[in-house]
Amino acid sequence: MSQIFHSGTYRNQYKYKSFLPSSVNVSFAWNDPKINILLEKANLELWKLESFSHFIPDIDFFISMHVWKEAVKSSKIEGTKTEFDDLFLDDIDIETIEARDDVEEVRNYIEALHVWIKELNYLPLSFRLFSKIHKILLRWVRWEHKNPWEIRKSQNWIGGSNLENAFFIPPHHDDLSECIKDFELFLHNDDIQIPELIKVALAHYQFETIHPYLDWNGRIGRLIIILYLIEKKILTKPVLYISDFFERNKWAYYDALTVARSSNDIEHFIKFFLTGIIETCQSSISTFEQILILKKDIEAQILLLWSRAEKAQKVFHHLFWDPIVTSHDIIKLLDVTPATANTFIKIFVDMGVLKEVTGFKRHKLFAFENYLRLFR
Repeated sequence: MSQIFHSGTYRNQYKYKSFLPSSVNVSFAWNDPKINILLEKANLELWKLESFSHFIPDIDFFISMHVWKEAVKSSKIEGTKTEFDDLFLDDIDIETIEARDDVEEVRNYIEALHVWIKELNYLPLSFRLFSKIHKILLRWVRWEHKNPWEIRKSQNWIGGSNLENAFFIPPHHDDLSECIKDFELFLHNDDIQIPELIKVALAHYQFETIHPYLDWNGRIGRLIIILYLIEKKILTKPVLYISDFFERNKWAYYDALTVARSSNDIEHFIKFFLTGIIETCQSSISTFEQILILKKDIEAQILLLWSRAEKAQKVFHHLFWDPIVTSHDIIKLLDVTPATANTFIKIFVDMGVLKEVTGFKRHKLFAFENYLRLFR
């Protein structure tokens, strides 16, 4: 029996009220026919994206950059200030300790996604897995004191400076055990007959409402979207990066979560979520298409280098993984002298592939600018 959504209730605590969400492990019905239209379009765009990923040569090159972008965008939602290009710099080239910490956070996010995908072969989506990832996210960074991997044992809040003026207060820690149990049952309850995209939208909403860790719940909640679609074999690779949509529409995202909690209007959040899926798929496909055009044009120029073409192709291949390089990188890559490395850098600069970005006479950095621009 399907039922209309009820978000939950407020519970009196000492000097504040916490929000206890209703069980999500129930069948769910919606009334707004626009959801059906958005759902159909979202499924079609996901199918296009999944199909596209099977026909792109060297898809892992392109996925790696999308993963970097996902990490940057997801972290920006939480206030981390890393720019996309910073991720490809050595620590010595990053100016401040704070900036290095920001970069380290994003790099942890990237590692967490890769580990999570690998762990799906052994563990289902569950808090056991979430906590392993949470530990990676907080490793070696300034938030290490936020009890990595532990479900919180104290009250947290969102917005405001304290519990008395907080914008939203998640469930009391004494209620978390039942919330978590209900959430895990919902993830794997095949008797609930709702489309997978509706289910993952509800899962994301419920996780963000529970807010089970002291910090970094947002990053875990967004990773759940990608990993759920992979676990359900809707996607075979992590080619959907919805954090970009959430970051560009941050206040609409927060508003959609708030409306669901305060007015029982989960349909508003589902429509926002499905719109994000559609726009993200379309954007990813467009980026893939532009990368293929760029790759084809540059490879045509490399063929004209004759005896140097093989080594130049190796450099070009490397740039998809590491689009900001130094002459020392090329020396190691090709096992050549500094003079030869500089010759290849000049070739790529003259072709318009690389651009010097420091203005220094020494320790120059060269960026694959047209490629990076597609992800910024």
